[in-house]
Amino acid sequence: MQEITHAPPVPPGLAAGPPPDIELMRETAAIALDPDAVPEALPLSEDEVSELVLDLVAHLNQLVPAVEQLIGEPTKVDQYCALACAGEARRKLSRAAAPVAGGEMARARRLARVLDALVTHWEQLAGAIPAARAPGNDSGPQPDQV
Repeated sequence: MQEITHAPPVPPGLAAGPPPDIELMRETAAIALDPDAVPEALPLSEDEVSELVLDLVAHLNQLVPAVEQLIGEPTKVDQYCALACAGEARRKLSRAAAPVAGGEMARARRLARVLDALVTHWEQLAGAIPAARAPGNDSGPQPDQV
């Protein structure tokens, strides 16, 4: 007799595929947002900036649909916020770099900021972090409760 094994449950609305590599996404975003935080603090070359933009675009192309699928039909404020963030990510993905000096790096920073925000939404929606502890949530104790 064969023993039937079951995969761990998947959060409602989340595809059964592998979850996004959140740590890698945060590390990639950090390179664009805080270049002094990485050991190689020298300015990135044009090729490195182009590669960074490609990585950020790839991460967003993976994460945006994952967040949208996780939301499904929004019914809560945090779901609407995540959906707005996904829409902003799509808008930023559709824009090319500005034809000015540093245009590609400026685009990398814009993509990194929206990636970082979308990662936080994904973690919150997937249950990785409680909504009350999510960055930017000011639902802590009120002054009259302290």
